[in-house]
Amino acid sequence: MPRRSRPRCRPGGDEGRRCLDRPHRRPRRRHGRRRLPRLVAAGEILRGVGVGAPPDIFSPLGQSWGISAFSPHGLQANGYGAFLEMLRAAMRHAGGVRIDHVMGLARLWLVPEGASAADGAYLYFPVSDMLRLVALESQRHGAVVVGEDLGTLPEGFREQLDSAGVMGLRVLWFEQRQDKSFIPPAQWSPGAVAVTTTHDLPTVAGWWKGRDILRRAELGLFGEGNDGAEQRDERVRDRRLMWDALCAAGSAEGDMPDEARATAVVDAAARHVGRAACTLALLPLEDALAQEEQPNLPGTTEGHPNWRRRMPGEAATLLDPADVTARVAAFAKARSS
Repeated sequence: MPRRSRPRCRPGGDEGRRCLDRPHRRPRRRHGRRRLPRLVAAGEILRGVGVGAPPDIFSPLGQSWGISAFSPHGLQANGYGAFLEMLRAAMRHAGGVRIDHVMGLARLWLVPEGASAADGAYLYFPVSDMLRLVALESQRHGAVVVGEDLGTLPEGFREQLDSAGVMGLRVLWFEQRQDKSFIPPAQWSPGAVAVTTTHDLPTVAGWWKGRDILRRAELGLFGEGNDGAEQRDERVRDRRLMWDALCAAGSAEGDMPDEARATAVVDAAARHVGRAACTLALLPLEDALAQEEQPNLPGTTEGHPNWRRRMPGEAATLLDPADVTARVAAFAKARSS
């Protein structure tokens, strides 16, 4: 789908133009009891393996999520029926869909049951067919499609997403050059969505204070004998480079704040992402509220309260405090300038 024909989210109206979040793979425990046996019997779901991610800089031990996966041969043999059903269900009542781990349309890291994430292997999917189907259903339903393209990507995959009109993510922390300096937001990809963070990554305040490093070290996620010292040293460097980038773009000014003044960085980050050249920009609720803890810590099922933290107040008044209102307004102003 050419970029010029990408459908745009339309606010308001009877349709309630929401953007839903959908995984490419399928959660084992969320299938209807009638639905899962049929998919397994038809060969559209793989047995004996789960989806994860290989070891990398972000997660040295790799990740195993306990989630089942489509079978590429089963999908092809059944006309991609289960995949199309999932897309149509998600787009039927939404103006947009975010496909989690969208590189799963090209390949998935599969981990045998009972094995460690490092013992997995890639299984490849008919990515051209699947992206064509995503584009087709997007046009039929008038829905924007956002793909979470973070992590270890197949070569040329972002170009494939762009050709299909699927919008990738550009995350504040990851927009770096080879020398580790941060890329100005005016140079971010126009066909992507700009964000300060995602639910799997540290919030701005948490990143500035190194809360993510502390949590990972406590849970042993850096590997045996690694207490996070190297990561803390890198964060000291990155904080300076980030503040320099914020100031250079006009998103901040003055001396670099210490950890106790992390909210000043949150304010600057909101303005910074608002200035991005991307077609869309999002300010996650956690950053709008300057929260320190991230909703989910990938690679963990115990030891971290994934998806269980409550927001500090009632939903109807969460955005009412003066500092939150000012932060959201600054984001909107930067977006419209």
